[in-house]
Formats: sequence, structure tokens, C-alpha cells
Amino acid sequence: MLPRDDLLQAVEHRQCLARLLDQVELAIKTWDLVFSDFLSPSEWAEAKAVFQQLTEVHVVAFGGYPQAERQRCGIARTELPLESDQVPLALLDIAGNFLFDAATHRDFLGAILGTGLVREKIGDIIVLGERGAQVIVMPELVDFLETTLTQVRSVPVKTRAVDWQQLKVRPPRTKEMTTVEASMRLDAIASAGFGISRSKMADLINAGDVRVNWITVTRTSHTIEPGDLVAIRGKGRLQIGDVATTKKQRYRVQLTRYL
Repeated sequence: MLPRDDLLQAVEHRQCLARLLDQVELAIKTWDLVFSDFLSPSEWAEAKAVFQQLTEVHVVAFGGYPQAERQRCGIARTELPLESDQVPLALLDIAGNFLFDAATHRDFLGAILGTGLVREKIGDIIVLGERGAQVIVMPELVDFLETTLTQVRSVPVKTRAVDWQQLKVRPPRTKEMTTVEASMRLDAIASAGFGISRSKMADLINAGDVRVNWITVTRTSHTIEPGDLVAIRGKGRLQIGDVATTKKQRYRVQLTRYL
């Protein structure tokens, strides 16, 4: 039996992690490959920390393309092969004329959830402007959504499964910058990267709106490391690049802002 109480101690997404541990036990017992629902980035970050403590299974996560935010886990005993291309996914195209009634990510998600599905069954939604959107889902939902997803906002749509070669993922817009700071504190680095005052950044951190590597951090003095990803709800992400020490013992930090 897994030490559930220890593994779930102090986790933010306790119900999600508990379901994953159920699936871990199933994979150990049956020797089958087991696949999770879609996980958000913060859920996957916590899941990885838990899986690193387990020796009987190994895990892969994939969401349809390398930069996918929402991903499904594949879980298997360590003796079994497991690759990302074994994670079952399907790509749906939601086509309609949105020229005169533009639809956002929220609109497409709302229409999908309006069919009765829950968020955990849906992966990334890629909005294509006036042409519609694409959505990554579990394969068993394809027939259902092809039949039931017929309108987004006021626009009639045709929903159909398409080949993965038709996936239309646009490269993210980024802004490169350099800052020199006295320390690698979260409030200092994030303030510079997001162009927000230090006091406002402290408020966001204290309110739980800032995540580091998708884990909520509420200490302004949290130390940032090269490679960390800082995300603020509604304001995008900040990738921490190389860090060098200046002659005055300050930190020159390379930053990439995802807009």
C-alpha cells in the first residue's frame, strides 16, 4: 500500500493527487498502462513531486504538442515501456465563421462544458481567430463532441476530428530582457520581469496569485533560480535564464517574458 497520508501532506490539489494515487495502485496491481485525466500545470507540478517518491512506477505526461499546458499522465510499472506517444489523445477542429462574432478561449471552453463535460476531460484549446478553434480531448469523447458541439456564441460550428498534422499551434510571443538586482528574491525578479512595482508584486505574492514552477509561493523572499518559471494569474509567464554576478556583487539576470 502507498503511504498516502505522507504523499498527500501539504499538497494544494489533494483530490486530484488522491485520484492519481488510485491510478498508481491500479497500474501496480494490474500491470496495465493507466492514463489520467488532463492535469493543469500546477496539478502536474505537484504530481511530479509525488511520483518522484515512488519506485514501483514511472510516468510520462503529454498534451499533444511540446508546449501544451494541460497534459495527461501515463502511468506504468517500471518494468514496462512507456513513451509519450502512448498517451491517448485526439484533436478536434471547431470550424465556423467568427468574423462578426469573435469568440475567445473562454467562449469555446464554455460551449464545450455546456455539453455536460467537465474540465478534466479537455486539454488545450487553440483559438484560431475568425476561423474557430482546435481542442485536444480524450479519444472516447470525439463522437460525442462531433454530435453535440454545434454552436459557439451565436455561431454555428462543425466539430470534427482531424489528423495531428493539421494542428495549428502558433509560436508564443516573447520579450527578452536583462535586469540587474541586489538579490534573487521573487519580488525583485518578478517586479522587473513583469514591469510591476515592488509593492504591487508583494501584494500579488501575498494574495497567492504568483506561482513558481506552477507551485503557489506566498513568500516575497523566495529565492529564484535559473530555469525557474514564474507565472502570475492574468499577466503571463516569466522564464528565468542565465544569471551572472557583477563586479559589485549584484545579479545580472536574463529574462524571457511570455506575452
